[in-house]
Amino acid sequence: MTIAKVSEITSSSSKSFDDAIEKGIKRAGKTIRGIQGAWIQEQKVVVNDGKITEYRVNMKISFLLE
Repeated sequence: MTIAKVSEITSSSSKSFDDAIEKGIKRAGKTIRGIQGAWIQEQKVVVNDGKITEYRVNMKISFLLE
């Protein structure tokens, strides 16, 4: 029987949402083995002086328990 667990993480980037997602998964992969997928729950931008300065994502990642 296979059992998976889900963990929620938040990641940010000054470039794009895609970059924030990649950074989040890469960082999670340093401490979590067996990542199988990710669901993007929320996207948010930080605006300063009328310009986007940061892209943020909240996501859930799933991974298999050993």
